Amino acid sequence: MNFCRICVFCGSSLGSNPVYRQTAAELGRLLADREIELVYGGGNIGLMGVLADTILEERGHVIGVIPESLMAKEVGHQGLTELRIVGSMHERKALMADLSDGFIALPGGYGTFEEFCEVVTWSQLGLHTKPCAVLNVEGYFDPLLALFDYAVKEGFLRRENRTLVLEDRDPRHLLEKMSAFRAPRVGKWIADDER
Repeated sequence: MNFCRICVFCGSSLGSNPVYRQTAAELGRLLADREIELVYGGGNIGLMGVLADTILEERGHVIGVIPESLMAKEVGHQGLTELRIVGSMHERKALMADLSDGFIALPGGYGTFEEFCEVVTWSQLGLHTKPCAVLNVEGYFDPLLALFDYAVKEGFLRRENRTLVLEDRDPRHLLEKMSAFRAPRVGKWIADDER
C-alpha cells in the first residue's frame, strides 16, 4: 500500500524523556522525505508541534484539523499548509479519518489513546481497512499492548482482531509494516459466547 496521507495522534505535551521529541522529529523527516502528507490535530504545542514543524521545515505538506474551541485557546498552528477548523471533536476525528490512508500513535495522553482506539474499533467493525499502528518509543505503549493481549486471553478480544494493531520502535520499520498490512476478514468482532 502506498500512502498519500497518514494521520498521527500524539501528545500536546513533550513528555519527560527527550527521545519522544527526537522520535517525533524523526518521523516528521521520514514522512516529508517520502512525500507523505501529515494529517493531525492542528496544534502548535507538544509533540504535535514538533511533528508539524519538522515536516514544514522539510517542505512537506501538513493538514491540521482543529475544533473552534481549541482555536479560541490559541493552540492552533497558524503556519500549516492547511488548517481546517471544525465545530466539534467528533467532526475533527471523522474528518481526520476520512483524509487519511493510515494511522500512527506517538506517545500521548487520554486524547491519543482515545483517538487511536476509536480508529482501531472502526477497523474491527469493518468501517475502514486502513492500517493502525503505534510507534512504541522506548516501550511507551508496552502497557497498552499488554492490555490488548490480556483482553484476548480473557475472551474480550478476538486474536485476529488483535492483529489490527501494528507496532514497532523504529519509524522506518513501522511504515514498512503498514505498507504490507492487509486487514483480516471483518464481521468477527462478537465473542463466541455472545452469539
